[in-house]
Amino acid sequence: MGKEPDNFLPEMPDQEGPQQGPSWGNPRWPLTDAAPDLDAAMDPTEMMAAVKEAAAKAGKPTDTASVEEACRDSIQAMLLIRLYRVRGHMAADLDPLGLTHREQPEDLSLAWHGFEGKEDKEVFVGGVFGYEWVTIGKLYETLRATYCGHVGLEYMHIADTTERRFLQDKFESPEETIQFTPEGKEAILKAVIRGEEYEKYLAKKYVGTKRFGLDGGEAMIPALEAVIKYGGSSGVREIIYGMAHRGRLNVLANVMAKPYRVIFHEFSGGSANPDDVGGSGDVKYHLGTSTDREFDGIKVHMSLVPNPSHLEAVNPVVLGKTRAQQAMDDDLGAHEKVLPVLIHGDAAFAGQGVVWESLSLSGVQGYDTGGCVHFIINNQIGFTTSPKFARSSPYPSDVAKGIQAPILHVNGDDPEAVTFACKLAVEYRQTFKRDIVIDMWCYRRFGHNEGDEPSFTQPLMYKEIRKHTRVSEIYSNRLKDEGVISDDALADARQEFISHLDEEFEKAKDYKPNEVDWFAGRWSGLHKPVDPETARRNVDTALPKKLFDSLGRTLTTVPDDHTVHKTLNRVLDAKREMFSSGEGFDWATAEALAFGSLVTEGFGVRLSGQDSGRGTFSQRHAIWVDQNSEDKYIPLATLPHGKFEVYDSTLSEFGVLGFEYGFAMADPKTLVMWEAQFGDFANGAQIMIDQFIAAGEVKWMRANGLVLLLPHGYEGQGPEHSSARLERFLQLCANDNIQVLNITEPANYFHVLRRQMLRPFRKPMVIMTPKSLLRHPDAKSDASQFMGKSHFMRILSDRKELADSKVKRLVLCSGKVSYDLMDKRDEEKIDDVSIVRIEQLYPFPGEPLAVRLKRMTNLEEVVWCQEEPHNNGAWFFVQNRIEEALTAAGHKGMRPTYAGREEAASPATGFASRHQAQQEALVSVALGLSERGATNAKRKSRKS
Repeated sequence: MGKEPDNFLPEMPDQEGPQQGPSWGNPRWPLTDAAPDLDAAMDPTEMMAAVKEAAAKAGKPTDTASVEEACRDSIQAMLLIRLYRVRGHMAADLDPLGLTHREQPEDLSLAWHGFEGKEDKEVFVGGVFGYEWVTIGKLYETLRATYCGHVGLEYMHIADTTERRFLQDKFESPEETIQFTPEGKEAILKAVIRGEEYEKYLAKKYVGTKRFGLDGGEAMIPALEAVIKYGGSSGVREIIYGMAHRGRLNVLANVMAKPYRVIFHEFSGGSANPDDVGGSGDVKYHLGTSTDREFDGIKVHMSLVPNPSHLEAVNPVVLGKTRAQQAMDDDLGAHEKVLPVLIHGDAAFAGQGVVWESLSLSGVQGYDTGGCVHFIINNQIGFTTSPKFARSSPYPSDVAKGIQAPILHVNGDDPEAVTFACKLAVEYRQTFKRDIVIDMWCYRRFGHNEGDEPSFTQPLMYKEIRKHTRVSEIYSNRLKDEGVISDDALADARQEFISHLDEEFEKAKDYKPNEVDWFAGRWSGLHKPVDPETARRNVDTALPKKLFDSLGRTLTTVPDDHTVHKTLNRVLDAKREMFSSGEGFDWATAEALAFGSLVTEGFGVRLSGQDSGRGTFSQRHAIWVDQNSEDKYIPLATLPHGKFEVYDSTLSEFGVLGFEYGFAMADPKTLVMWEAQFGDFANGAQIMIDQFIAAGEVKWMRANGLVLLLPHGYEGQGPEHSSARLERFLQLCANDNIQVLNITEPANYFHVLRRQMLRPFRKPMVIMTPKSLLRHPDAKSDASQFMGKSHFMRILSDRKELADSKVKRLVLCSGKVSYDLMDKRDEEKIDDVSIVRIEQLYPFPGEPLAVRLKRMTNLEEVVWCQEEPHNNGAWFFVQNRIEEALTAAGHKGMRPTYAGREEAASPATGFASRHQAQQEALVSVALGLSERGATNAKRKSRKS
């Protein structure tokens, strides 16, 4: 890692240059090509000697005065070079429209360095640009051509010297500049023509239809093809793309090779799926696809992940999918075979927080993908907002400096420059396995969509755009001047492609989808589930005793050379007692048994969250940290067959949850879990929950088995640490899309985790996990509940055996409140109230509930009890379903009543005393204690 000197720039000189003598101090830059990025420090005496030696070789004067003057000139020349490397991009020719008025930095002028009028003077630069000695004029001309052309490079913020030198060499070596063969130039032109004519064709055939066209940014098409070509030649075998809607249809057709007839079929209102698949579908510019393309005999598989209109929401999903694919391809070490490519809009890249949440995962253990290529379609406008109102920095890409990613700014009217930038980006990523950004300055020929009138808000920009020459014409004129292509060849290329589109348009009329790929590849053997209301969804999840005992030893054995914390020792002692007695298994031990059994059976288990290793409530202890060395020991990671991973994530919800969703999208053989530190933290990932987790399957035909663990329960800890907002998840439930559970017993939690992987289908699962129940004396399970014929129970009976015929009042509830109800009921010695726990809220267990209700022949009242306020929790979701179950059970006309907190804008009170009073009140109402008290009072009155 290179270290910047404390003061790498000298004191700013006046117009005449630095004074003679030692006033220029200790220069901190090299004078040889050994360190051309100016990192090394050189002693003044050594510097004088180096200049004197170079002067002698070049036949120049070597007297002291001449050498001192040469040293001063050299220092100033090296400062000039340094400033162009740091700030040259600010003078680059980037805006195709010429509307961006950027002040030319004064310190990039010759005058600022005291060289005005001295263009013929030779200076010693020690090998930079291949020059030992060079005239000021030639040096200036070279710097302008290198750093201020159609590509501007930002890289001097990178700390690593090797990376900077790599980029420097690529930019400053003549053989590494933008050079393409005539065949290459013709291929680039044809790709631009395809992109341009395709947009025109859609506009002509589907007048007024939204397509969010690429018009103005067509240079991206050959550039993305360069990513495939050069990626393939450097080891990439799979590319996973993510992008918003701008230009998506063009990328689908001209990069991803999705047949034009299919897209035309979708434009005509046709479905992307076979008739028997179902699903609600999505607009065509949100859809994904996958395909293979081949360049130079190398085949690369590509997939474009579906994305909603939340512009950058797909970013972490792509990264998670990439990580999973790398794991499956045994590519986590090299990060060479699978490449993520994210295509952004300029305003969204600067404005969306998930961009940083995704960038911040770069290089983090457990989330690193070996670098991502980011491509910004910089239209210089966001919807109707100009850049000066959309961000506070010069470039939309500035946020990427936070991870020291190099940034290539490039003029979108120069397809060669854009293609070169993508080639360099792939080379950098494959060499250093780090993120890199291409910021392509272009324009949006029409409004945000083709029906918008952009001149309402940007009249001057669109006056310029209307008269601006199209990219293909600019580039074809250049190639005609170079003798690469003729007018006839150009016309033939256009007409050939248009004719092909005409053929595909005709074929679209008879096109009918005949297959869907959502259960192919690693998803083979999985399928859509059976009817959600039937018990056939349950599978055998019990363990054989031999495996149970073996896992017990793994979970309680400390290696001889490992010193655990004294409190953890007590925890392990308690676990040993559990396995010895067969009693008292708590939540964390049940969870570890589920994880360990799945790993032993060949599945992967991946758990991530902000405190997942230890557990937010110090309950899990999946990682044992040596108290002397801080070495980590993960007991479950020692198990054979599968893989167990647990990671403490970055302090992110949206980004990390999206990452885990992407991981689960790619790998259905791994139990992927995201744990919120507190359940309400899921608020920060609501877009991911709404757009992907709840709706991804019906919109895009993509199943997913991600599990959300959300600590939930009212313990008087205030509004932010009580509710995981159960009501929000239940409101999203429809079409058998997700599972929502609020579990009360460790063994049931164990079984549902195993069920998630052992069933032949995948559905996202949201679990309201407990807090106080982690150590509640009654929330325990026996060993027998993990073995034998046990399985997950959607409904759990009262812990007190009560004959169904004796039940007059049934209290239905879910989660922690059940223990408060049972404790109070038993304390009051009530013998006609049964408390039944609904462990799975969706799909709602209406059938088994009706069976149970039918047996309660003397039932008089059914109460739904919850801790949450009336406008929160499950009440509005369950009341009609409970009534339907009552009707099916023969209790027609009976309706459930509500017992819980009153309506509230905040999820919970912040006052412990008020919380306790509310809790006691709702339990009393649920059990009918006030009614019983009134009845008893009447009886006493009569007796008296």
